[in-house]
Amino acid sequence: MDVRYTVGKNEYKRMTTDELREAFLVDLFEAGKLTLLYCEVERAITGAAVPTGCALKLEAGKELAADFFCQRREVGVLNIGGTGTVTVDGAEYAMENLDGLYIGRGSKDISFTSTDAANPARFYLISYPAHTEYPTTLAKKADANALELGTVEDSNKRTIYQYIHENGIKSCQLVMGFTALEQGSVWNTMPCHTHERRTEVYMYFNLDENSRVFHMMGPGDETRHLVVGNEQAVISPMWSIHSGCGTQAYTFCWGMGGENQRFDDMDHIQVGDLK
Repeated sequence: MDVRYTVGKNEYKRMTTDELREAFLVDLFEAGKLTLLYCEVERAITGAAVPTGCALKLEAGKELAADFFCQRREVGVLNIGGTGTVTVDGAEYAMENLDGLYIGRGSKDISFTSTDAANPARFYLISYPAHTEYPTTLAKKADANALELGTVEDSNKRTIYQYIHENGIKSCQLVMGFTALEQGSVWNTMPCHTHERRTEVYMYFNLDENSRVFHMMGPGDETRHLVVGNEQAVISPMWSIHSGCGTQAYTFCWGMGGENQRFDDMDHIQVGDLK
């Protein structure tokens, strides 16, 4: 498990492009492996599992000083690849493309497999500390709370699929879902916002090899951008906006943790106030 120490907004102002990418951009997906990144911001862990042979097991590692990964944690999973199975303490959860799964605190044995190694599942993981136990629950796309937002005229027509949230699958602090932009739309989360009470991780996917998302970040009065490719994630501290404009339509998974689970708890910034 890699460990990432993020930076404050004062240090951020003096960083080069390479330094920003090193601090906030995350590569996770690797065939046949389970990779994890531990971030000091809200003690979030983000990761990916791409099983192409034997099952990949989710283990705590010395960084957590725990007997097993979910001893004091909860996990959200989104499958962005082929069909696969997540096994939690002997219970098997078959997951098709864009299915989600909440894994509750206290779950001991967690593993990931693919139905077809030639078209493997690609499991994205986001985890936060948990203070109590909620049941492990499978989320199908058809059962998600779907919110249609934006317009073609504003190039931001999109559907937000909420899986783990205060009115959906129960969790301690984790909030997770994904947003899919329609063809011809390229903007997400603009007008933008911050939320001082939570941090967030975006993971962009469904991008062509030569397409990119220009992810806007930083305080509203001193913005920067990261050029993000397919299946890369961006860590957004509480002081940073998080918005993107792509060279094509795309999808992204969002995961949050912090003081509350209110999806609408945002400090909005008007476009005209950005610098």
